[in-house]
Amino acid sequence: MNRQKIQKKRAVREAMPCQPPLVRRANFDEVALGYTREMALREAARCLHCKKPLCVSGCPVQVPIGDFIAELVKGNLEVAYSIVKSANSLPAVCGRVCPQEHQCEGKCVLGVKGQPVAIGRLERFVADAFLGSAHGCPGQKPVKFGDGKVAMLGAGPASLTCAGICAANGLRVDVFEGLHEPGGVLVYGIPSFRLPKNVVAAEIGDLRTLGVRFHFNCVAGRTVLLEDLRGEYDAVFIGVGAGLPVFLGIPGENLVGVFSANEYLTRVNLGRAYAFPEYDTPVYPGKNVTVFGAGNVAMDAARTALRLGAESVHIVYRRTRAEMPAREEEIKHAEEEGVRFSMLAAPIQFNADADMRLCSVTLQGMRLGEPDASGRRSPVPVEGQLRVLPTDLAVVALGTRANPILLDATPGLERTERGYIRADKNTGETSLPNVFAGGDIVTGAATVILAMGAGRAAGQEICRRFAKQGG
Repeated sequence: MNRQKIQKKRAVREAMPCQPPLVRRANFDEVALGYTREMALREAARCLHCKKPLCVSGCPVQVPIGDFIAELVKGNLEVAYSIVKSANSLPAVCGRVCPQEHQCEGKCVLGVKGQPVAIGRLERFVADAFLGSAHGCPGQKPVKFGDGKVAMLGAGPASLTCAGICAANGLRVDVFEGLHEPGGVLVYGIPSFRLPKNVVAAEIGDLRTLGVRFHFNCVAGRTVLLEDLRGEYDAVFIGVGAGLPVFLGIPGENLVGVFSANEYLTRVNLGRAYAFPEYDTPVYPGKNVTVFGAGNVAMDAARTALRLGAESVHIVYRRTRAEMPAREEEIKHAEEEGVRFSMLAAPIQFNADADMRLCSVTLQGMRLGEPDASGRRSPVPVEGQLRVLPTDLAVVALGTRANPILLDATPGLERTERGYIRADKNTGETSLPNVFAGGDIVTGAATVILAMGAGRAAGQEICRRFAKQGG
């Protein structure tokens, strides 16, 4: 085969098989079905195995990407999995929800003239091969615990990653979670059609195998105080996320039928409303649903509403399609399933019926003006462009802020100007010695993998300190 044919062959990657749109919009089963072994081997063979793998530099947890793909090509699945697991505590999760196109795959040299290697899909394939294995990670040795004790506040991606690193290095780890299940946003925020609950449970099971202990219904700043933990543990990691919703601040936002995305998705996912009547936890019904925002959370809410029986679902966004922050794959899936997009529109009022229930929303037409401080073009109202959109369920998905409960209960914990915890960029240490923080409570709402990167950095620093002390 000549060079031109080889380059052409390598330019296009293996497509991901998915449920058909009209089928999947009626169920909560996973949309992306995963590669077969043959598909994974064909895709893995596209990797160029660069001497200086830029893909690794784009990975927040520094997975040795070329190494695990090389073992996959040889058919050595156990070795490939061990390599991935050495850097990533939650590979089956990351293979599904990471924005690889902006991270590892965004650095792949094949993407210059074609399509990058489907690194995330390969990571998922390798991880799924051992998902729920009773033996955990192949080759994993039993951990001998020393005297070191570490506490994690929150059981989301940052804390889970930090816990895995600390436990694997012989530290005793206790995780304190405010809800009744571990996983954080992985269980209450991301719908099962994107991230099945059994996948999260299986990966957390690996942490339990390492000896990580979980304590539930422990609210940081109320039933569990940071100062008490500092007296009992050698180090504390704060990974409580940023769960305070941002609202629109327009008239009618307190009407029956207006929800934050946090509440709506938590009721459906953690409350198992998606499985009603198997679980007797129904969610507020909506026939004509409108979602405000254009990130991944907005896509999750819109696609969830469809699956719960909505006749129409609109996403309203004040900018254009080109500025939407959601992953392209999620936008495409939403469109295929029938979600409608209303661009260059902003809500200015929610309207009520005679019973004070939401019945419509008034939208203001917008246009893109000059760039704002971040470089994005600012939306500007267009005079006279008003319309009313029938809506009986509205979901506000505009992001989150830091929940002040823990912060207000902890004197001496420095905050940034935006109200988040101030932490060292390299180690995650806060203004309190041996107290670390990472994830959304430090950065504001971001991605799962960035939170994991912060948890990894803090976990490594905690372990370095114990090693230095001979602990």
